[in-house]
Amino acid sequence: GFVLINCATGYCSLQLNQESLISLHCVVFSFLTVATAMAAAKTRTSTFSRNLSTAAPSHGPGLKCGPNGTVFLSSGIPDLDKILGGGFPLGSVVMVMEDAEAPHHMLLLRNFMAQGLVLGQHLLYSSPARDPRGFLGTLPSPAASKDDKSRERDPDQEKGLRIAWQYKKYFGENQLDGQRDGKHEYSNEFDLRKPLERHFINGPRIDCVSIQDCPDLSTLRDRCATFLSQFPRNDGSISCAGRIAIQSFCAPQCAYSNMEWDMLSFIRSLKSMVRSSNSVAIITFPPSLLSPSFCKRWQHMADTLLSVKAIQDEDKELAQLLTGYQDMVGFLNVHKVARINTQVPVILEATTFSIKLQKRRYLVLECLNQAPVDGSSGTSYGTSGGCSSSSKTGNLDF
Repeated sequence: GFVLINCATGYCSLQLNQESLISLHCVVFSFLTVATAMAAAKTRTSTFSRNLSTAAPSHGPGLKCGPNGTVFLSSGIPDLDKILGGGFPLGSVVMVMEDAEAPHHMLLLRNFMAQGLVLGQHLLYSSPARDPRGFLGTLPSPAASKDDKSRERDPDQEKGLRIAWQYKKYFGENQLDGQRDGKHEYSNEFDLRKPLERHFINGPRIDCVSIQDCPDLSTLRDRCATFLSQFPRNDGSISCAGRIAIQSFCAPQCAYSNMEWDMLSFIRSLKSMVRSSNSVAIITFPPSLLSPSFCKRWQHMADTLLSVKAIQDEDKELAQLLTGYQDMVGFLNVHKVARINTQVPVILEATTFSIKLQKRRYLVLECLNQAPVDGSSGTSYGTSGGCSSSSKTGNLDF
């Protein structure tokens, strides 16, 4: 506030005596007291100060904040999340080019779908099979952490009636394996030999679509639009996110497999719908069934582009060249990484990674390392980067 005291003598003459000066002083003092109290109650903000009222919104389980206001959703593979800088951004379309010789793309799909179900997220799964819900029985189960194993072995913490561990889930215990001490894990390690429990699969959050009997893509487009309408994009907090998994989109058993322009139009419309929602869509397709021009168009439509390739049996040249060749099952190539709200390109340390099954149970991605003289093995991409250390010293020590 401000005080304006105008003592004008042009229009009227006013003689200020002692009493009037005292009253004027009281008025000014009371005005300044009120203005000071109002200024203290109101938080002073400027263009250079941080506005605490517009802090980062809260997110639900399985989501992580990234740079430039990006919110990431886990791929279900901890190593792949670290390679991509945090995971799959919300509102992006991920495309995986399949290998005609081996179904390694199913490893990525299984972990992606299982991660969403463990965290309580909604899932839309589309497959060219007649019964796509049967594929849910092959999803892996999250591996038990060391803390959970110690709890199960501690007899002092078990009180009351003891029952079989298979029936604990029906009494409200261990409802979510991905929830530890009230906190949800962003990305789990999944045991490929242990199937996911049935209470995760049997629920209203899962929608399965068989595209084998669909004459065109209008049915799948409507199902995707209905599914994505549950997760509108807004500036507030994100309570839940959705996942869409489409397997072998241009499979030959589908009636629309020869309609390349229609499939391209579907991908374009799906990308626009996903971009305006809190969800991520992953599409796998065999590039050998498409013409070279359409294959390039599909790759251009993807926000994140990956490809998998199998390793031929008993490849002696690779066995001599690469470290840990005996444990490799294939290769993963990163062709494009999604960049939302920024134009800065991503510079990866490597673009080709080996796919390994640690203890034949856990999916691990590793950088390709040249085999040293003594043939020592490398380590996971998530634990360390660079060349592996050799136990013996020689002329060439990596």
